[in-house]
Amino acid sequence: MRLSGMNFNVNVGDIMVHVDTFTLNITDNSAVSQTSGVPDGYVDGDVSASGEMSVNASNFNLISQAAKSAGSWRALEPFDILAYAKTAKDEMKVEAFGCRIKLSDILDIDKKGGSASMFKLPFDVTDPDFVNINGVPYLRPDEIENIQQ
Repeated sequence: MRLSGMNFNVNVGDIMVHVDTFTLNITDNSAVSQTSGVPDGYVDGDVSASGEMSVNASNFNLISQAAKSAGSWRALEPFDILAYAKTAKDEMKVEAFGCRIKLSDILDIDKKGGSASMFKLPFDVTDPDFVNINGVPYLRPDEIENIQQ
C-alpha cells in the first residue's frame, strides 16, 4: 500500500487534529548566478514556508480551546506541526516549526446542507528551525547558527 492523505495524522502542538485538507509550501528564492549572461553557479535567497489546514467544527473547537486558554487567537503562541504517515512500504514525516496560525473562511454556510461545515486555518512558519522532511532539515546549519530566538 502506498501513502495517501488518509494515512496522515497531524499534530498541531500537542493536539491531534483530524484535517480534511492540509498543505505546506516552501518558497526558496535561491537563484542562478550569471557572468556575462552565462550561468556560473548559484546564490542563496530568502526562504519562507506557509500552509493551510481545513478542519471540521469538532477539530476547530480543539484548536479554539487552546486559543481560549491563551486569551485570544492572536495570543496563541506559535506551535510546531507534525504530519506523519506510515504504511507497510512507505513512511513520511514532515515537521514545520513555530507555526503562527491565522483565521480564514470561518463561516461558509450553505443552507442546502449536504456537507459538514469547514474552517480554514492558514499558518506561517516563523522558527529558524523551519522545516524538516523525514528528519532532514531544509536549511543548512550554517544558515541558522547565528539567529537568536
